[in-house]
Amino acid sequence: MPHFIIAIDGPAGAGKGTMARRLADHYRLNLLDTGLTYRAVAHRMLVEGLPLDDEAAAARAAAAVDLGALDRETLSQHAVGEAASRIAVIPAVRRMLVEKQRAFARAAPGAVLDGRDIGTVVCPDADVKLYVTATAAVRARRRLNEIEARGGTADYGQILADIERRDARDTERADSPLRPAVDAHLLDTSEMDIETAFLAARKLVDQALDARNEG
Repeated sequence: MPHFIIAIDGPAGAGKGTMARRLADHYRLNLLDTGLTYRAVAHRMLVEGLPLDDEAAAARAAAAVDLGALDRETLSQHAVGEAASRIAVIPAVRRMLVEKQRAFARAAPGAVLDGRDIGTVVCPDADVKLYVTATAAVRARRRLNEIEARGGTADYGQILADIERRDARDTERADSPLRPAVDAHLLDTSEMDIETAFLAARKLVDQALDARNEG
């Protein structure tokens, strides 16, 4: 496959991470969960006891992030996610991480990147843009199921409130707000299982590949 980029955007819990992993495996492309890059900055700030609104410290932490050393298990902690949502509104952090993400996308043979602003800001010329979404209620239920499957407990109402707060921060921020690119394909997974959503995405990617080969 020639150099190829798939951009996947959408709110937390819509299933874009699972879809990104499956597409990367299927098409043998590099994979980057850009949300982990913001979590890495937040984690560094938390570990060092730095205020999350210290923009200069956050920018320094972003400059130090190594995209090849992102520990998903550590960075997936709830507190890190909440902190990352606050870090992500800092323009200097976004600029630094976007440059790193673009460099990742340029590496052969191409990449699948998932996040909030891939199709609109990071890779506006991506070969395929997908906007994966689901209702907040469905996303909260999925999150609760994940926690319970690991033997944990959580309150559905609290999870739903967290998701709605994060959605508001992501969509209302001044710098790179969460929104679908004008040429993105919308995939609402509220009523889809993982396999159905993956097959729908794969069909769109295959169409783009066919069109490119014909051209």
